[in-house]
Amino acid sequence: MRRKRPHHVALALFLLCTGVTACQEIMYNDSTTNNTNSYSGYEVLNVSQNSPISAAQFSITQYASAVSISGLEMIQNSGKEAIIELLDGRMDVAEAQLMNRIGSDVYLDGTGNSGKNITGLAAAVPDAPTTGTYGGINRATFSFWQSIAYSGLTNGGSATSASNIQQYMDAVAVQLIRGTDKPDLIVADNNYYKLYLQSLQSIQRITDSGSSMAGAGFASLKYYGAGMASDVVLDGGVGSAATANHMWFLNTKYLMFRPHVDRNFVPIGGDRQAVNQDAVVKLIGWAGNLTSSGPQFCGVLIA
Repeated sequence: MRRKRPHHVALALFLLCTGVTACQEIMYNDSTTNNTNSYSGYEVLNVSQNSPISAAQFSITQYASAVSISGLEMIQNSGKEAIIELLDGRMDVAEAQLMNRIGSDVYLDGTGNSGKNITGLAAAVPDAPTTGTYGGINRATFSFWQSIAYSGLTNGGSATSASNIQQYMDAVAVQLIRGTDKPDLIVADNNYYKLYLQSLQSIQRITDSGSSMAGAGFASLKYYGAGMASDVVLDGGVGSAATANHMWFLNTKYLMFRPHVDRNFVPIGGDRQAVNQDAVVKLIGWAGNLTSSGPQFCGVLIA
């Protein structure tokens, strides 16, 4: 017996199409083929073809970080434990560098490094969502493929501040609700996170938590509005890569980080002995992309 597949599972499928591109299955309402209607008794039903499932195409992006050890370093760390410790330490650094690079590129539009970068939030949830092509689908032609962008200055009438940021967040959130579908994660840069934090400080409660010092500030933030209960997280701090003055409202049911099953922060091959150098190189790599099956359920608050 064939098991029925829930629609949210279908939306999350990530299929290799050609070996060069990856497909993200999407569902949408095509008004020209939608045969859904009410009827009465023995009325003839419309059983014409209804094809609400299609696919967006994303490139399979690749990232790698290299670790090298010279012959001299091998001699200097000739003990078994010493060479393993040296390798582990450098591999940890390489993996962190790889994560940081992808974590930075995830905010961009994928055109960097001659189009080889991950297709990030600047493409998935852009500042201008009514133009351009995303996943092979033209946003100007298909409105269902458009995310929401709200400018504090243009749409709200004044620059975003601690006094109005909650009002602007509400304005974004109400446009992203459909039944039980709603953003579950809000990611902010340093500036907008601070504004949201400041907007809450007048109502915060300071607790002791069993210590002799009272804490000031919030351990974690939530947003409650438009029927939502979303986590608000800061992707900033030291070396912040998040685009300045941006707050993304993400529905992680429709926005997916898709690593390839065989290339998810793992070593690529074995040791590589340099042809003309006394050195060994090891590679750690990642492949995949950030894909979306419903950009219309995500939005961004901008300046």
